[in-house]
Amino acid sequence: MPTVSRVLSGNVPVSAAKRELVLAAIERLNYRPNPAARALKLGQRSMIGVITFNTVRYGYSRTLQGIQEAARLSGYLVLIAVVESADQADIDAAVDLLLGQSVAGLVVIEFDPVGVAISRSLSPSVPVVAAAAAGRSRSPYPHAYLDDRVAAREATEYLLGLGHETVHYLAIPQTDTRTGRALGWRQAILDAGAPLHEPVVAAYDPASGYEVGSVLAQDETVTAVLCGNDELAIGLMRALSEAGRRVPEDVSVVGFDDQPVASMWMPALTTVHQDFVGLGRRVFGLLDSLLATGASRHTSSAKPQLVVRESAAPPGRRR
Repeated sequence: MPTVSRVLSGNVPVSAAKRELVLAAIERLNYRPNPAARALKLGQRSMIGVITFNTVRYGYSRTLQGIQEAARLSGYLVLIAVVESADQADIDAAVDLLLGQSVAGLVVIEFDPVGVAISRSLSPSVPVVAAAAAGRSRSPYPHAYLDDRVAAREATEYLLGLGHETVHYLAIPQTDTRTGRALGWRQAILDAGAPLHEPVVAAYDPASGYEVGSVLAQDETVTAVLCGNDELAIGLMRALSEAGRRVPEDVSVVGFDDQPVASMWMPALTTVHQDFVGLGRRVFGLLDSLLATGASRHTSSAKPQLVVRESAAPPGRRR
C-alpha cells in the first residue's frame, strides 16, 4: 500500500517499472482513491454534519440523498444528527455531538419548526448553511430552498382556472406564516377575489389527512382542495371516497411533492413536483463554497413544477 500511495500522490519518486505495475493493478481492480480518507490522514477536516428533525419523510430523505451524493463527490463524509424535539437541551446535544467529531461545516434542514429553532440557536465555530422550506431574507446563514410559495400560487390558480369558485387548503404545519405554501395559496385566492376559508391544519401523514380531511369531505360546498403534501392528499381522497364523493368529479385534489406513489394512485394525483435531491446538492454547494473561499451566495432557489394528472377537473364533470 505505501507504493500505491506514492504513485497516486506523486509526492515520492517511484521507479517507472513499479509505477506501471501499480497502475495496471489499479485498472484491473477498478480501484478508486478515497479523497476523504486521504484528507483525514493529512489532518484535514473531511466530514460535514447534518442536523435535522426527521430522516424518513420523503422531502427529508431525498434532500439527505442529494447532500450525501454531492459531499461524496467532493471527498466528504456526512454525519447526521437527529434532534428529538425543539427543547434546547435536545438541540444542544445534537450540535455538541457533531462539533465533537471535528466536522468542517454544518447543514441544518429547516423544513419544520424544530429545524428553524435549531438554526436560531446555533452559534458554532464552523460554517453553517440551511436547506430551508422557503426563502428567508433575514436568515443568518446561506440557504437553499424550493420556492413553494410561487408553486402553491400557481397550483391554486390552476384549480380556479378550471372553474372552481374557491380552493380550500389542507395544510402541513408551517415554519413561518409569512412564507411558503400557505402564503402562495392565500395570495392566489385574494388576487382572484374568491371566497377565503382559513386553512385546515393537519400533520404530515396520510392518517392525519384522512382524519382532518373528513371535515372537508362532509362539506358539500368544497369542490377543490390544495394539500400541503401528497400524503395528506391521499388521506383526503380516502375520506372523500368514504363520504361518497368522487375525485375529480365532485372534488378536485392537488398534492405537493410528487412522491413516487402519486402517479400510481387512482386517480393519478395532480401535484407539485419538488426536486429535493437537487435541493440537497445545492445546499452542499453553498457549504462547499464557504469551506473553499469563505464566501457563498446567501440564497439558492428553484421553482417546483405543477404536474397535471387525473385528480383535478372542472367542477361537476361527469365521466
